[in-house]
Amino acid sequence: MDRRIKIKKIVETTRRQVTFSKRRTCLLKKVKEIAICCDVDVLFVAFSSADRLSKFCSQRRYYIYYRYR
Repeated sequence: MDRRIKIKKIVETTRRQVTFSKRRTCLLKKVKEIAICCDVDVLFVAFSSADRLSKFCSQRRYYIYYRYR
């Protein structure tokens, strides 16, 4: 049985913001988990449609940023 969910943009603004808020919480939890369990440096940055910042950094931000550059 093929139960794949079709990924598409949520049209309703309110529903999209609620979905982002719920998924952001889970995503941040997973990012923290992988940083701790796998001993990796992680820098996570996301902006909502309302320009609200969500971030997580396992080290100092500038350290990871300069390693990336």
